[in-house]
Order: sequence, then structure tokens, then C-alpha cells
Amino acid sequence: MPTPMAVRVFILIPYLLLLLLQCLYTSAAEPIFYESFEEDWVGRWHPSNKEGYQGFWKRAKIEGHENYGLLVSEKARKYGIATILPEAVEFKDKPVILQYELRLQNGIECGGSYLKFLRAQKDGWTPDQLDNTAPYSIMFGPDKCGATNKVHFIFQHKNPKTGSYREHHLKFPPSPPNDKLSHVFTAFVYPNNTVSIFIDEIEKKTADLLSESFDPPVLPPKTIPDPEDKKPEDWDERVKIPDPEAVKPEDWDENAPYEIEDLDATKPVGWLDDEPEEIDDPDAIKPEDWDDDEDGEWEPPKVRNPKCEDGLGCGQWMRPKKKNPAYKGKWYAPMIDNPAYKGVWKARQIPNPEYFHMEKLNLEPVVALGIEIWTMQDGILFDNILITNDEKIASIYREQWKAKYDIEKEQQKKEEAEKAARENAFVRMQNKLFKFLYDMAELPSLAPQREMLLVCVYAYYALLMCFLGYVPQMLIRLCERLIAGTDRNNRRKSSCCFVSDWNYCGGCFVFCV
Repeated sequence: MPTPMAVRVFILIPYLLLLLLQCLYTSAAEPIFYESFEEDWVGRWHPSNKEGYQGFWKRAKIEGHENYGLLVSEKARKYGIATILPEAVEFKDKPVILQYELRLQNGIECGGSYLKFLRAQKDGWTPDQLDNTAPYSIMFGPDKCGATNKVHFIFQHKNPKTGSYREHHLKFPPSPPNDKLSHVFTAFVYPNNTVSIFIDEIEKKTADLLSESFDPPVLPPKTIPDPEDKKPEDWDERVKIPDPEAVKPEDWDENAPYEIEDLDATKPVGWLDDEPEEIDDPDAIKPEDWDDDEDGEWEPPKVRNPKCEDGLGCGQWMRPKKKNPAYKGKWYAPMIDNPAYKGVWKARQIPNPEYFHMEKLNLEPVVALGIEIWTMQDGILFDNILITNDEKIASIYREQWKAKYDIEKEQQKKEEAEKAARENAFVRMQNKLFKFLYDMAELPSLAPQREMLLVCVYAYYALLMCFLGYVPQMLIRLCERLIAGTDRNNRRKSSCCFVSDWNYCGGCFVFCV
């Protein structure tokens, strides 16, 4: 059995190898920005002090690892934090790689876990002023809530004609993994207007930034409908119209009912006209505690008349209904082609004053990085945030994710195997207990109570499947009654009905032995 120190050294080996690779390669190339959160981030990252952003950020160890990340520590909060980049990131003649690791340690049902790559802000802006209005160039990362479950890639672009910015959302984005393991998200923004999104080093989506793959498209249409153009009052868009020359037939009765009495029907022989369909329950007994002065005159409950059950019917006989052969419903004139039809009216097209054309997308430079999210879950952990122009650097940093992921995957397999073993042991215990109770019910000495005991055995087993915690209580009660030798003649006198009030399965069971 390896010592705890040996295990720690083994875990650290991949990270030491990564550091070696980084030292060998990054001597010639450095990332534009990299944050591992291995050192305290206070002073470099600034939590938002805007109203409503109450979520508390923590530097915390990643579960099962020795390194650290930036942790969302509280549920149902808005979070904001930002940092200024050491240099502006330009989208010109080099690819820009945006990459970070994410681990949803407690899973997620509703919340975001994306990054915002901020463009230049208004004068005097500081990172602690981050909120949802802060302008960005790119927003990238997972978002899940309700029907939304996607990896966003959204960019804001400035119309050179109007100077206004619009958001452009990637259509049909990929879905994020649904587990509690570490994952790495990478977006490659290339100079040829292409973006490629990778999750765990697997390509999930590639799109042209200037194409219809984004909603709305960056390039506006050349022409637009004239907002001043109005449809003429006499413009007829109806393809068909009622025939103005059609006349309702004289014999068409719109008031004829859909159903009429079947006059050919006859009352069955043996029909009991004078017998009521319901009678007072002859077995009903007035409760002993019934007070006529307070509760009113007691009336027995009604039951179905047994004479009606045995015969053909009781009470007043009525003819059945049948479909009226004279029924035609409301009359409508037949439809004919509209001689005045002109088609669907459309406003005339005019040149679009906002139209522009470009061969290369001009994204705004990124000057700061922010995380601005709202989430119902805690345990969201960000790590190894990277911005670089070099795909090799991005690949080297992903080796750190791979080392963590492999460890977590092995741990997950181990936990799943242990869970399966526990479940199998639980099933075996259930079966043994059920067999024991069943064998007891089959004992010759308990033959008079066999039927009743079997009902209870199956009921106890069903409850056991739902909530094991009540098994000891049920066994004690069952054994007490078996020892007492209760039979059907005195069970009303010495009943052991008991109620198990349980919340796990959402109900209340009553068992009588």
C-alpha cells in the first residue's frame, strides 16, 4: 500500500511534466494572459461592488487535486469579478485562442459559467464596476437553465455606418458535458473569419463569423421594406371568397337538431319503473357519537339498488337518442376563386441605410476579462484561463487539464463500482429478508393466518423497497402479533394496526395484522 506522501508525489508528476514542457517551449513564446489561481488573486482580480453582486469568490482547492481555482462559493447569487489584461488582444492577422477550465463540482441546474472578454470601457471604468451592462467583444462558455443548455459564443460588433453595437449569437451551439468533472473549453478565432469551438480537445462547432450561422448576421441586407409604404385600402389578399350568387336551398333547415329520440325504441320487458336507482344502505349504522341536535338528523348513505343490478333497469324509462337524418347544420355559400385577388401585399424595397460590406470581421480589441454570472448552484470552479495567439501554447496548457481529468475519471469509475456493489448488497439483503418473512408465513402452525400474513409480507416488502429505515419497526410489530397468536376471530378485538408516517416516498401506509 503506497504511503500518502507517495500518492501526492504521483499526483504531482503530470504537473511537473507540464511545467517542464512550459519551460522548454515558452522560452520562445509567452501567452498574452494566463491565470492559474495558484497564487492569491486579491489585487489582480477585483470583485464587483455593483448593487446586487453579492456572490463571494474564493480561492479554493479543486476537489481531489492539490492545485487551486476560482470558486463560486454560494448558491442563488449574482457574481462579478474582473481583471485588466497586461496588453490589448487584437483580432488581426493572428489567431486568438480563448481557453479555460471549468468544473461544476456540485453539478448545475440553473446558472451561467461563461467568460466575458471585455472591450474598452467608458472613461474612469475600473474592474470592480463590472455588471451586465459592461460592453464586451466576445462572451464564451456554458449556460444552463430550463430549456437553455448551450456553450455560448456571442460577439458584439460595431456597425461602421451607424456606430451602434449589436450582439450576434452562434446558432445551434454545442451542449456542455453534464457531469462533475473538469472540462476545458477552447475557442479558436481565426483571421479568415472562422471560429472553432472545442470541448475537451474535441471539435464541436465551426462557423463563419460573417455568415448566416449567427443571429442576426453581421452583414445587413442591401435593401429593406420601405417603412413609409402602406398597403392600399382596396388591396384584396383573399384567394377564395364565398360565391355571391349561391342561394341556400329551400329545404335546408339550420335549426334541425343533431340528435332526435329513437321512436322505434321500446321499453324492455322487466323494466322496474317504480324502483329507485339508489336506496338507503341497509347495513349502515348510526354512529354512537351522532348528536341530532348538533349534527342534524342522521341519514344513512345511499347505495346502488340491488334490484337494478339484477334487472334491466330502474326508474323512469326514456327513449335513447339517435342521429337526426335531417340534420345539415349551418348553411355556407361555396367558395370560389376571388376575381379581385392581387396576392400578398409587400412593401416596396428601398436601399438599406445601415448596409455595409466587409471581407474581414473587425472585432474590438479585448482589454479586460470578466466573469459576470447569475447561478442557483455553488461549487462552480474556474481555472487555467488562457489567451494566446499560439495554438501550441494552448495545447501545452491543456495537458494540465488532461492530467486532472484522467484522475477524476478513474475516481468516478471507482465510485460507480462501489455504488453498484452497495446496491447489489442491498438487493441481496432485501431478497433474504423477504424470503425469511415468506417462510414464516408458510409455517404450518400459522396456517389459519396464512392469507393475512402473506398480504402483510408483501406490503412490508414494498415499504422496504421504498424506505429501509422502517423495517426494524415493522419486524418488531409483526413478530409481536405472531407470538400473540392473533387469529381472524379476535383480530378486531386485539388489532395491531399501526401507521408509518414517512416522507421519503410521500405517503402514509396503514398495516393491520
